[in-house]
Amino acid sequence: MGLFAILPTFEADDKTLQLKFDEQDETQVEVSRLTLPAEWFPQSGIQLTWPHEETDWQPILKDVTKTYLSMAYEIACRENLLIVTPEADKLKEFISTNLPQKVLSNITYAECATNDTWARDHGFITLVSEQGCHLLDFKFNGWGEKFSAELDNAINKKLFDKKLVNGSYEDHLDFVLEGGSIESDGKGTIFTTSSCLLADHRNQPLKKDEIEQRLKKLLNADRILWIDHGNLIGDDTDGHIDTLVRIAPSNTLLYVSCDDKSDPQYEDLKAMEEQLMTFRTFEGSPYQLMKLPMPDAIYDEGERLPATYANFLVMNKTVLFPTYHQRYKDEEARKTIQKAFKGYDIVGIDCRPLIRQHGSLHCCTMQYPAGCIQ
Repeated sequence: MGLFAILPTFEADDKTLQLKFDEQDETQVEVSRLTLPAEWFPQSGIQLTWPHEETDWQPILKDVTKTYLSMAYEIACRENLLIVTPEADKLKEFISTNLPQKVLSNITYAECATNDTWARDHGFITLVSEQGCHLLDFKFNGWGEKFSAELDNAINKKLFDKKLVNGSYEDHLDFVLEGGSIESDGKGTIFTTSSCLLADHRNQPLKKDEIEQRLKKLLNADRILWIDHGNLIGDDTDGHIDTLVRIAPSNTLLYVSCDDKSDPQYEDLKAMEEQLMTFRTFEGSPYQLMKLPMPDAIYDEGERLPATYANFLVMNKTVLFPTYHQRYKDEEARKTIQKAFKGYDIVGIDCRPLIRQHGSLHCCTMQYPAGCIQ
């Protein structure tokens, strides 16, 4: 028996699944090939790792908690929500008094000690196959040993041991890989950035070709497309792809663009755009490219923060996207994402507090495919 899920109508050959968007005709399909699914693959839930006073959020904990409450509400309205926290009882009481009763039954709490809150990078990277979910536990080392991460790096095994996630556990803690550093189209192509995966203190002394072969094997991928440009100012991650380029259905790439030639990021982002134009699908066609606007520069104590609209989260028929209190830019981003995700609800979340710690919405979340969370 394979893993069954509700997907939009598709056409398939023996190698790939090609999604189409027909809101009126949903078809049950069987996943037969081990694959890292695209983010729009049906999900069972989302993980948040909650901020607390012992994290770097302490100076702005009140503000960032409001953002997390907004994310928690929008997620729990639609899917299961797994919240990781070192203070489960305290947080459960707080959320019970701050969110509507109707969403509370969709929330599960996992008590674990944590260093920080970036679930995208310390969470499981989950593959699916006929056998169900494959929970790959990679090493998270604080983006190349920039920050302490030993507690966050232990979360996944604790979730598995507590039976809060379902699937086969795979220990790959000998290899550094962060969820924000890769994008999958669900058909065998993985996108990543050379600035991140080849950065110091990740997987040296492995060379690029060795890392590529390791990724292909671990993620059962046919090919890796490397992006060589586009690191945002203020980014701690050495250029995570989820801040720059995102995959959408119908071979669409949404990417951060910059039209202001006076912006220090202009040349690098222009080079990234030109490289994306050279990429081809597995079938040999160019990708459909959609520009996301560059938010107006936001500063904190003189430091430019890495605000980006690419850091959105795809859920079941909903996309949560970051907003920055910039009316026209926020709306332009919403419209662009809507074009890429036809038939989806597009919901904005004010992420100005998040970028003060150099991340945004997608960085805070990790999705689990259908079957992983009950």
